[in-house]
Amino acid sequence: MGKLGISIYPDKMAFSQIEQYMRMAAKYHFSEVFTSLLQVKGSQKDVINTFKPFASLAKELHFDVIIDLNPALFQQLDISFDDLSFFNQLGVAAVRLDQAFSGIEEAIMTNNPYGIKIELNMSAASRHVETIKAFGANLSNLTASHNFYPQRYTGLETDFFKKATKIFTSLGLTTAAFINSQAAEIGPWPLEEGMPTLEIHRDLPIETQVTHFRLLGGIDNLLISNAVADENELKAAAEAFFSPFPIFHVDLANDSSDLEKEILFKNSHFYRGDLSGYMIRSTQTRVKYQHEDIPAHDTDLIQTGDVLIENSLYGQYKGETQIALKPMKNSGRTNVVAKITTQDKFLLPCLKPWAGFLMKSSLDS
Repeated sequence: MGKLGISIYPDKMAFSQIEQYMRMAAKYHFSEVFTSLLQVKGSQKDVINTFKPFASLAKELHFDVIIDLNPALFQQLDISFDDLSFFNQLGVAAVRLDQAFSGIEEAIMTNNPYGIKIELNMSAASRHVETIKAFGANLSNLTASHNFYPQRYTGLETDFFKKATKIFTSLGLTTAAFINSQAAEIGPWPLEEGMPTLEIHRDLPIETQVTHFRLLGGIDNLLISNAVADENELKAAAEAFFSPFPIFHVDLANDSSDLEKEILFKNSHFYRGDLSGYMIRSTQTRVKYQHEDIPAHDTDLIQTGDVLIENSLYGQYKGETQIALKPMKNSGRTNVVAKITTQDKFLLPCLKPWAGFLMKSSLDS
């Protein structure tokens, strides 16, 4: 299983705020913390004074520290690519390169004696990683992550994201991407309109962003890009990330029975593999509840995203759970017991046959 992370900007946050946030995140098993040096001015000493207290706290709480910088900052801070002792002194676990060197520098950095990871920028979909590999990179110390995008409409499009990600997963590299809080207002730059990797995520609940990445595949670790996410978001992100299966949130129909709620929420569901273009079928519930009575109700026309349970009029199909992928007629033998939430509905085409999934009431979120 991958890791969840948060982001901290020590030049814009009081240490008390940083400590409170990191301790709260640790409570929900977050274990990475990202920060940026791209906006930092000054010398090595200035950087140490700004970042060392935060790095010490990260060590206490068992967070891995990832810092973002570029080749120009190596010059500004008088750091050589073949001597990463400065980052080791800071307690850094990974150095993320927002921009690339020529390839040989990255390869040399991956062979550092401290085990510091060198994290490449995935979002340009560049095959520069192959050049780095050719120069003898230690691939066990090479990772990759996507950018986040503070300006609205500049985030990655999903198909491009998948293409870019595949370049790095094909080499077996650990990968990461960014999700964004709807409560946070602090980022590395003055402008911040949300900070997602994917543009489609900008205004979505954080748990939906997490679930989308799980369904897309190819990403190991997720980090909240902006600070400070509230505790409800940290809890929701952790639940979505660490859940054994992706979670779909639903709005229950008023007349759904306690038995139907049990069928939806107390069972793991599996997308039957002989797929129909009309529905996602979870058939084990009809076996488990074959002796239960399921009276007919809410047998209206079926719309995309409706959650269905076959009622007692449907013979051997009674108790089967389905999610509609297209509008369908209702014979009167199908109860529309819930609807996938508006925010989660776009996730349905991402679910693959034979995949497991869970459902949760939106009122419990």
